[in-house]
Amino acid sequence: MDRNALQEEVAGLRREVARLNRHRWLQVHNSMPKLILFQLYRGLAFGLGTVLGATVVLSVLIWSLSQINFIPIIGDWATQVIRIIQPNFEDLE
Repeated sequence: MDRNALQEEVAGLRREVARLNRHRWLQVHNSMPKLILFQLYRGLAFGLGTVLGATVVLSVLIWSLSQINFIPIIGDWATQVIRIIQPNFEDLE
């Protein structure tokens, strides 16, 4: 590789590094307070998303299980489970 081509390669690399350093993601992560705040917001969003997702999934699951009374075998089994669980909930109140 001749010297001129090498200088062009180095100049190209410098331009790319400068462009990457101007990127917002790197600017946020170069500052410790900004990084901590970013991670805090990220954790809050993850926790909220997990709770909302679990709520939706459990609601759909419970609703679908409440509709099982139309299937005789599973409906009888579900009724037995409810009879076993119901007194335990009344003891807690």
